[in-house]
Amino acid sequence: MQDLRVSLVQGDTRWHDPAANRAYYGHLVAPLHGTTDLVLLPETFTSGFSNEAIGQAETIDGPTTDWLREQAAKIGAAMCGSVQIRDGDGVYNRLCFVTPDGALSTYDKRHLFRYAKEHERYAAGRDRMTIEFKGWRICPLVCYDLRFPVFSRNRYDVERPHGLDYDLLVYVANWPAARSYAWRTLLRARAIENLCFVAGLNRVGVDGNGLKYDGESAVLDFLGQPLSEAAGEEVVVTTSLPARELLAHRERFPAMLDADAFALK
Repeated sequence: MQDLRVSLVQGDTRWHDPAANRAYYGHLVAPLHGTTDLVLLPETFTSGFSNEAIGQAETIDGPTTDWLREQAAKIGAAMCGSVQIRDGDGVYNRLCFVTPDGALSTYDKRHLFRYAKEHERYAAGRDRMTIEFKGWRICPLVCYDLRFPVFSRNRYDVERPHGLDYDLLVYVANWPAARSYAWRTLLRARAIENLCFVAGLNRVGVDGNGLKYDGESAVLDFLGQPLSEAAGEEVVVTTSLPARELLAHRERFPAMLDADAFALK
């Protein structure tokens, strides 16, 4: 398990314009070639967070998935962000994780944001996903999932190489500035309670609904301490996660051995 380089791409997503967003984010990530392992893009990065964007939903073999594969191959890093994907009779807020060899893993947002009526338009996912990448176990989730710690709980199993479900917890988001204190606080809580690194990537700017976003993206260590933070403006930040320090902390402070056993239905 080697150190993992994670890049936060904190951008100002264009409203309801997938082609413009692919061009915009492509420009932001181009300089990352050969300098990172994992690139994070915001939630619904081709449209902004909008119930009305459901009409633009792509299929999983559409242009945005092709674009993610192209970028991953070009940069030499995994790409991760969410888009609206039509699958059967429903449209999902689907997180796509694409590796440089083109392999695609997906997670459908489980907790739909009732406050904005997301649950009335989109279908909810059910199962959490853990990805093995470069010796790391990564659990990527979407925005509102951050408020539900039971779903993200890092469960212990002695049979796993590192004992726990995952080493890095990822959140991609469109989290408005009005609730930024909750965003900052909950990211830190998830890192501390789950004995893991946390990367939270949020957008900036003002969306088509008039909502302001301050970013407040961050990479946090297992103590909840920031390794990098970004607020208020478009920025791309790359942070290296020290694997040895994570494993040493878990050995020194094995709180997972005292966790409550449970099964999530």
